[in-house]
Amino acid sequence: MKPPTAASVHLLIVLLPLAGAVAMAAAATDGPPATYLVFVDPTPPGVTCMTYHLGILSAALGSEEKAKAAIIYNYKNVINGFSARVTPSELEAIKKQPQVNRVLPSATLHLMSSNFDGVS
Repeated sequence: MKPPTAASVHLLIVLLPLAGAVAMAAAATDGPPATYLVFVDPTPPGVTCMTYHLGILSAALGSEEKAKAAIIYNYKNVINGFSARVTPSELEAIKKQPQVNRVLPSATLHLMSSNFDGVS
């Protein structure tokens, strides 16, 4: 291997701060938090729904405090899951959890009409 030349050392000195700035900009532009619906596997026997959902979210976000701050609602009757307000990078970490089946953005839908075959 050849020793570095003055030009390659100069290039390295110029590019290293630029690489750090790019990494900081990427972290800063993670994006604003949004609300998502997270559908998960059935809750194991003997574990409460809230504990199970907080465990999944804590594993993804890195702490129980962050999970408690992010979670909005727990669903347990028709589906098993929760809604949470998270950033795009946190969303990617949630999607990687083995118990997570599907993640959808939360949306409010409005009826175009309330008149269905004469029933309102």
